[in-house]
Amino acid sequence: MSIGEMLAATVPMARTLNLEFLETSPERAVVALPDQSEYHNHVGGPHAGAMFTLGESASGAIVLAAFGDQLARAVPLAVGAEITYKKLAMGAVTATATLGRPATEVVAQLDAGERPEFPVTIEIRRGDGAVTGEMTVVWTLRPNG
Repeated sequence: MSIGEMLAATVPMARTLNLEFLETSPERAVVALPDQSEYHNHVGGPHAGAMFTLGESASGAIVLAAFGDQLARAVPLAVGAEITYKKLAMGAVTATATLGRPATEVVAQLDAGERPEFPVTIEIRRGDGAVTGEMTVVWTLRPNG
């Protein structure tokens, strides 16, 4: 099962919004929110909550891709998020997530018995390539036990 399939199967909001996991690797994750009138806002574009879920889902996909081999000893948890809406989003939008710190540094902290925190940055773009939103989600790997 791919990371996108796993998230769609285990995260009800990802299924509800029909998110499409286009790319999931330790270097980046790309997730699309199709244009769906039932998730539009008052101006006919994707609702801010749907775009937040899109960005958070992209961040979760890259976290699983980068740290999936650590799941036996730590649980990834989002500890905070901030989003800025830059331009009007209309139609389908795509979120691209990247890690804000090298995965090796994060794992080294985990190896040292610490609970690492790390940012994931996300750009949300509409079909014409314009950036409609920017988001940062701070994640931690909480050691089991």
